Amino acid sequence: MPPPLPICYLNGAYLPLSEARITPLDRGFLYADGAYELMPVYRGRPFRLADHRARLARSLGELRMEDPLTDEGWRTLFATLIERNGGGDLYIYWQVTRGAEWGRNHAPLPQVPRTIFAFCAPLPPTPRDVLERGLDCITAADTRWARRDIKSIALLANVLLRQLAVDANAAETILLERGELTEASSSAVHVVIGGELRTPPRTERVLPGTTRSVLEILAERVGVMRRSIAVTEAELRAADEVLLSAATREVVPVTRLDGRPVGRGTPGPVWRRLYDALQEYKEELAKEPW
Repeated sequence: MPPPLPICYLNGAYLPLSEARITPLDRGFLYADGAYELMPVYRGRPFRLADHRARLARSLGELRMEDPLTDEGWRTLFATLIERNGGGDLYIYWQVTRGAEWGRNHAPLPQVPRTIFAFCAPLPPTPRDVLERGLDCITAADTRWARRDIKSIALLANVLLRQLAVDANAAETILLERGELTEASSSAVHVVIGGELRTPPRTERVLPGTTRSVLEILAERVGVMRRSIAVTEAELRAADEVLLSAATREVVPVTRLDGRPVGRGTPGPVWRRLYDALQEYKEELAKEPW
């Protein structure tokens, strides 16, 4: 990933990222007690802002935290951060932690000011060789906690699972639990069977992906049948196509899984239709106010 851009936001101040500091007593630091979002920005315009805001509010609610800013407050924060970092194509990472108390206590949950942090980085384009040849991925058992629907900053299990892919010289680790597909270490996973796009249902076992939601809309637009339905390990391994979707990846094809070809071993037609539709959709939104 590209290095971050120079200006960040921390608790009401815009300052050089290299100078940003928090207390070690912050519960985000001690307990990973917080939630986060990552949102693409195209041509200086946030992509699906309302969806990202709603998901953050939901995650905070599940963690028994109120949202510390209003819609207008978040919009002002993002607009200022984008402007001070030069605009263009980038992504914004932002997180809210419960804040800092004097000491370390599991409970009761303290009523202290929230810590709000945000920074930007250039949005990496999808490499041409990925579009032409697809990705190699591996599978592993899903060892994460039970509330994956919360976009928690507690990502150690995800990090370790992603490292399995790095160790295998692969791009991503696709996760299985009780014989079914859940998602990947940092992506949603879709399979194509008989021309139909299938994605595991939204439950506490998977994150409600914003890019996933966009693909579901675009599938209907371009006439691709889709279902939110359980996908077995056998169906994953026999799929005609496997796709990954994420904010920084958009939608990319998986062409090898655990060393074996997916389908014909090349990017498939459903992926191409969705990829092209997403590029058109981005162009449409770039012309609209946000």
